[in-house]
Amino acid sequence: MLVNSTNLDALRVGFSGQFQAGLSQATSLHTRVATRLQTSQKEQKYGWLGKIPNVREWIGERIVQNLMQHDYAIKEKALELTLGVDKDDIETDNLGIYGPLFQAMGQSTGATADQLTFGLLGNGFATECYDGQFFFDTDHPVLDKDGNKISVANTDGGSGTPWFLLDVSRPIRPLILQVRKDFEFVSMTRTDDDHVFKNKEFLYGADARMNVGFGFWQMAWGSKQTLSAANYAIARAALMGMKGDYGRPLGMMPRLLVVPPALESAALKIVNNELGANGETNEWKGTAEVLVCPWL
Repeated sequence: MLVNSTNLDALRVGFSGQFQAGLSQATSLHTRVATRLQTSQKEQKYGWLGKIPNVREWIGERIVQNLMQHDYAIKEKALELTLGVDKDDIETDNLGIYGPLFQAMGQSTGATADQLTFGLLGNGFATECYDGQFFFDTDHPVLDKDGNKISVANTDGGSGTPWFLLDVSRPIRPLILQVRKDFEFVSMTRTDDDHVFKNKEFLYGADARMNVGFGFWQMAWGSKQTLSAANYAIARAALMGMKGDYGRPLGMMPRLLVVPPALESAALKIVNNELGANGETNEWKGTAEVLVCPWL
């Protein structure tokens, strides 16, 4: 093959198509647990996370609900993946191996949001959220009905394999995927480019700017206890009983049970089986959907 602008442009189009094919095959599990927010800044502050708005009876003047309660921010990460194609491979038409590579490149970039999201969820026992506590913690500060500060838990500890029960029915889900720029296919294919001239290699890549952070901890329960019917019941009761400041019920409805592959069987037994371990009626059947995540 002649290495000229026409053939190089045709190769770019072909490689881009294979990249897009791989991108379409990538998982998108993060959409179940994270709200995607577009931003135009490197660092976006989420002070409003300190307040879940609530309707009140209108007596007297309106009361403005102040959303700037915390200084929580998500700073973007610059991400890239680049492949090099040897000039000799183009000249000798030795390009068969590159098709699967560019498909794998698309699949890898497409899975990035999943990896970031569930990586953060798994690290929630040791990563701070908007109130300065770990996302999964036993002492989140909340005001009781009398305005006194109390500690509220969204975890029961443990030392085993972690699992998570979430309410994902709200506009803001337990996690936030912040995107400034999604992955875009780019190339360096001019024969007079410095890299091409020095290394006899054409470059094709994808790059993005994004990161993840935590939303409301009140929507998530994280546990390292054994995934059993009894511990599942504790998690459901705790989330459904969550209250905001001044004792206001939040109305949480946890319907998504997120587990790693190692806990798939235990999770399915709890929410799918007709009978419990001792032959009794399984009261938890159908109370949640199981999401098995390979990124945990």
